[in-house]
Amino acid sequence: MDGVSDHPFRHIQKKYGRPSVVYTEFTSVEGVCHGAERLLDDFLFDETQRPVIAQIYGTTPDYFRQTAIVLCELGFDGIDINMGCPAKNVAHSGAGAALIRTPELAAQLIQAVKQGIKEWQQGAQKESSPDITESIWQQVQARHQLLPEVYQNTRHIPVSVKTRIGFGEKITLEWIGFLLNQDLEAIALHGRTLSQQYSGLADWEEIGKAAKLAHQHDTLLLGNGDVKTMAEALEKVDSYGVDGVLIGRGAMGNPKVFLRTTDAAPDTTTASNFEIALEHTRLYEQTYGKTEKYHFLPMRKHLGWYVKDIPNASQIRIELFRTESSDGVKAIFDKYHLL
Repeated sequence: MDGVSDHPFRHIQKKYGRPSVVYTEFTSVEGVCHGAERLLDDFLFDETQRPVIAQIYGTTPDYFRQTAIVLCELGFDGIDINMGCPAKNVAHSGAGAALIRTPELAAQLIQAVKQGIKEWQQGAQKESSPDITESIWQQVQARHQLLPEVYQNTRHIPVSVKTRIGFGEKITLEWIGFLLNQDLEAIALHGRTLSQQYSGLADWEEIGKAAKLAHQHDTLLLGNGDVKTMAEALEKVDSYGVDGVLIGRGAMGNPKVFLRTTDAAPDTTTASNFEIALEHTRLYEQTYGKTEKYHFLPMRKHLGWYVKDIPNASQIRIELFRTESSDGVKAIFDKYHLL
């Protein structure tokens, strides 16, 4: 989720919810290959988050190839191509869900990522990525050296796609059938068209059709859309035959959404949402506090999600949206006896 699923968010989700897999924010390959060093922040993760998938978007095949080499060096467990974002600035450039209209380009991007992975497995380094600046490459290498040895070595890196059921109208079987022929290891399908954005309800009947088709191939089909609880996720698996379910908005301020009631409860489940929120805030400060353009503002939306549906939520949210540090957050939580 752009602007949401950064490193601190994913760390907290994994620690308190234990989701089976997490994705980074989607990141522009054009930006990476044009030297935007700040985008390396999107690719921060720690070992607790594995398996962790790097999600990228764009329209330039060779930039996908070069970025794939970078992501392999960074130690990711997989690479996901976003073909589902409906945002105007993304779709108008031909990226995200707009790729549903240009299947030939979509296929080229998939093959470019696979080519980059293959080149990395064969020992490709900086010389194979001419558009990656020396400064970015040096930072990538510094992170690479900190990886456990197993992730410094060449290994299998799966490629997946996240997409939607159509652009203006539903073309689920046609579009998913095309993607299934691209030899992907997983497809995550959101049950809305691009034109729907996030309005109306996700069409799980269409997702079910895609899952049935995917069962004829060796490709995982994950469903996505309007799932807010683990019980709902399990019901979708049973009812529509998907191999798994992605939860996005339902996890905002609620990392325990991923816990099954039948799971052995980890020690962390005793932490309150407000204790988790404060830990999240402190990790955000530790992660970005020393960066040149650090600002506390992005953390405030997370705080708003953590306090939703509690007494005095509106007033508490107003006060939290004025905070500038974890100390300020703690003072407000103490004021309202939330800790």
